[in-house]
Amino acid sequence: MNAFSKEEVVAFENLLEGFNDALILSKNISIYNTNGVTMERARDTIWRPMPYIGESFNRTVGSTIASNVSTMTQLSVPSTLGFSKCSAWQMNSLQLRDALQEGRLGDAAKQKLASDINLSVMDVASAQGTLVVPIVGAPGDYDDIALCDSIMNEQGVMSEDRYLALSSRDYNGMAGNLAAATRSFTGNKSANAYERSYVGPVAGFETYKLDYANRCVAASASRTIATNGAQVRFVPRATTTATAGVLNVDNRYQTVTVSSTTGLTAGDMFTVDGIQAVHQITKRTTGQLKTFRVISIVDGTSMVISPPMIGANSSPTDAEQQYQNVFVASTSATAAINLLNNRATSINPFWRKDAIELLPGRYAVPDGAGADVLRASTDQGIELVMTKRFDPLTFQTLYTLDTLYGVVMTNPEMCGVLIFNQV
Repeated sequence: MNAFSKEEVVAFENLLEGFNDALILSKNISIYNTNGVTMERARDTIWRPMPYIGESFNRTVGSTIASNVSTMTQLSVPSTLGFSKCSAWQMNSLQLRDALQEGRLGDAAKQKLASDINLSVMDVASAQGTLVVPIVGAPGDYDDIALCDSIMNEQGVMSEDRYLALSSRDYNGMAGNLAAATRSFTGNKSANAYERSYVGPVAGFETYKLDYANRCVAASASRTIATNGAQVRFVPRATTTATAGVLNVDNRYQTVTVSSTTGLTAGDMFTVDGIQAVHQITKRTTGQLKTFRVISIVDGTSMVISPPMIGANSSPTDAEQQYQNVFVASTSATAAINLLNNRATSINPFWRKDAIELLPGRYAVPDGAGADVLRASTDQGIELVMTKRFDPLTFQTLYTLDTLYGVVMTNPEMCGVLIFNQV
């Protein structure tokens, strides 16, 4: 029999506790628990709703309101259990006398899987957040993070549950600012910054230090983009009709035409002259240029960007008025693209909690099928499955530790990136 011993069960329980503690970034995003049967029948993809944005009008008492009643468009995004992470190790009968009980290999597996989940969250936040804050100088000033607060406020992102993850160098630069002798805070904020490089809450964000941060490349070529007609007239749709029937539509992306995509890469950040951001609720312009991200390159003159440019111009539909996100301040046929990541640097993502979701999955691993199985879930619902199989011919015991999950950004306009050392 391959049954787990009492010592191994205790080791697994301790491993799960440590695994839960290590999930730093994933604790600060929303959780959507999936149903195994539903996910299997849907090929591990489920569509998650984006927030509604309503409209209002001036009522005239005594008059009908029929012409003002909106048709609400429910947008949604596809969420997939796309990560199947496994850590496996093998020990012989001599090693088993000590190694498993001390938990060294189990700790290593736990650390790697927790890192994989955190890395998945960071990758999504860093690659898809569309609120871009470029800073000319090095990190180290309150105003740097306050600009992240400003861009969220201006575009109607709710003020609670905001988080910012900084690379180690950028985080420590901020801590150095707090630790300066000229600073005077109540409590131990300056002392903690000096003694432990601890920043804590700043400008409405809970801040965290990353031991690894994604990086963006330098991009500097001059390009133009067409800004007339349909290109700034993206019309959100809940569904579309295809040969396979009625299908949901992912409205986070738009394919646009530019003068050239040479030198552009996925992740690049830019603004467009004359395309201003609006407050998502009031629909009034902020006076600031809207920031965009390159998601992928299609060909020499086409690329996919996020978010789409919803200008709601010239007799807009209800959906355009509800989800308008830009104000077109210029009537020219083309406009210059201003690349914001003109120096390679670390990417510091920031987000609102419910704009990114973690989807825990579940494996149906049978008991008594040649390997013993232990399974347990973290506080967030992430399941760990540990198996054990012994080979009497080699005196080797194989252990596996597995987890299944997905990460999705449901609203790229509620997430962004902070980058330093730009020109």
